[in-house]
Amino acid sequence: MNGIERTVRRIDAFQQRHRVTAFGFGLMQKYGNDNGGALAARLTFAALTTVFPLLLLLVTGMAIVLADHPGLQASVLHSTYAQIPVVGKNLVQNVHAMKRNSTFGLAVGIIGLIYGVQGFAGVGLQIMETVWYLPKSNRPSYITRLGRSLGFIAGLGIGLIVTTFLSGVGTFGGHGVPYEIGAEILAAAVNIGVYFLAFRILTPKQVGTRCLLPGVIAAGILWTVLQGLGTFVVNHYLRNDNAVYGTFGTVLGLIAWFGLAAQLTVYCAELNPYLVHRLWPRGMVQPPMTEADQRLAVLQATTSQFRPEVEMDVRVMGRPMSQAEFLATGRQPDLDEVGTHVEVENDHTHTEPGARATGETKDGEEAPR
Repeated sequence: MNGIERTVRRIDAFQQRHRVTAFGFGLMQKYGNDNGGALAARLTFAALTTVFPLLLLLVTGMAIVLADHPGLQASVLHSTYAQIPVVGKNLVQNVHAMKRNSTFGLAVGIIGLIYGVQGFAGVGLQIMETVWYLPKSNRPSYITRLGRSLGFIAGLGIGLIVTTFLSGVGTFGGHGVPYEIGAEILAAAVNIGVYFLAFRILTPKQVGTRCLLPGVIAAGILWTVLQGLGTFVVNHYLRNDNAVYGTFGTVLGLIAWFGLAAQLTVYCAELNPYLVHRLWPRGMVQPPMTEADQRLAVLQATTSQFRPEVEMDVRVMGRPMSQAEFLATGRQPDLDEVGTHVEVENDHTHTEPGARATGETKDGEEAPR
């Protein structure tokens, strides 16, 4: 091998030996293997098509219900738009023009919201099916998906009401530090609850609830931190930018904000199957394939099972080998050997709650896949 390849392999051996680098690199690699960027882009578009009808419906509803209470109306709108700190203030300044025809705005808002949330839920279902490598024969029917979409709408509505209230209570400034810290902790707890509802509703029932907790907790905490950082950046660095860039800055801010939130969500969704199937350490250069590389190859292959009558026999040739072992021995994997060998039948054991899939290795032992 040449000098460049040997250097890359040594870097690979280093990252495989250390838990932090192996875990981080493996998670990023799984994100790439699952086309996480494309999933996040679809989620961003779905969020945008959901949030605008939601804002229209909220503003119109406030104009009807709280017409005689302008102070309370402004407080509710301010608390809601605080969920989007990058452009929230700019949106607040442009909502008054939509109050002139409340009935029409209400109808358009309801229809648009139903359409947008169904698309949002559909993308969420696709993300969970993809990251968990659910065989096509095990994916829910249209009726089941519709029921989950309705459940997702209900959960999203409850989460919006609660987080809006907490945003109004915990707005930065005007209170002592202990009060603000307590409000942020409470907001993080509510965000974890909202993510739990979303992940549980959108994730296939074959996956146990406990398997969802790491990603749910991480997503709730990171979302709270992201909102806090967004508020800090806007208050200290972007206070007058919306006035300069106008609508152009608002649109770019919305896309950037939802794009970042979508990537965070997809990464946290990836975290759960990543932990369940222990998909690290991964190799940067192949051959050789590590044990985690072989497990992932098997999981990806099983997604092609499109009918319950079909049984698959998946074999990964070559014994699993770390990069350090490869460098030490200089030995190419023996493709006559069977590394990970799994017979995929109708029970789809790799998606049972709390279980990691198992298959036969060359020595007849059970190994996770």
